[in-house]
Amino acid sequence: MRFDIVTLFPDFFISPLNSGLLGKALAKQIAEVHLINPRDFATDKHRKVDDEPYGGGVGMLMKPEPIFAAVESLPVLPRREIIFVTPQGQPMDQALLKELAINYDQLVIICGHYEGIDERVLHLVDREVSLGDFVLTCGEIPALALLNGTIRLIPGTIGKEESLKSESFETSLLDYPQFTRPPMFREWEVPPVLRSGNHAAIDRWRKQQQIERTKIRRPDLYQKWLSEEAELRDAEEIEKRKRKGRS
Repeated sequence: MRFDIVTLFPDFFISPLNSGLLGKALAKQIAEVHLINPRDFATDKHRKVDDEPYGGGVGMLMKPEPIFAAVESLPVLPRREIIFVTPQGQPMDQALLKELAINYDQLVIICGHYEGIDERVLHLVDREVSLGDFVLTCGEIPALALLNGTIRLIPGTIGKEESLKSESFETSLLDYPQFTRPPMFREWEVPPVLRSGNHAAIDRWRKQQQIERTKIRRPDLYQKWLSEEAELRDAEEIEKRKRKGRS
């Protein structure tokens, strides 16, 4: 999968792209990341990429010409999505990351800076994505989160792909608590069920922990899970009736 990041600060990505699973995925060519600086496409002698907003206001805006030129210089793969990271976009969540990892061969990510971008840049954009309801100093931070979250879902990045299925947000439930050795640390003991060797009991305990943790920490997700469970039960009941009618 190809990622093209349009950024005024390509150095921001150097260390993350060479570290951990992200670095290994790039080394194995599971994904490739290209950093494109709009300043390289500025046409004036000062390589100017920002200017004052029409109508007045605080700060500077990124000019459209260098961004358009940067994006238009890129190769175009058949399944391409151009993304602008902005607090005004759709929330970044696990479902979005899965969609991007499955449905696209190329993601072009435009990072904003200063007070934002000229609105006409949005004519380039297929989707706007937000890291959350807050403002950061630059678009590189959410771009890196999007990059990391998508690449880790591409087959081959995670050694045990089965572990992805039990992560937080995969079933609208948070992850269950986990423990390792020693069995007793200070006054805190690893729950005996996890040391019992009874895998069925462990599975039941983990599921219950997920439900309780989600109910307390994320009641919004808990309500979503309840709705999904009700829909699943309804679908199973309909299928059961169909089978009974055919017998």
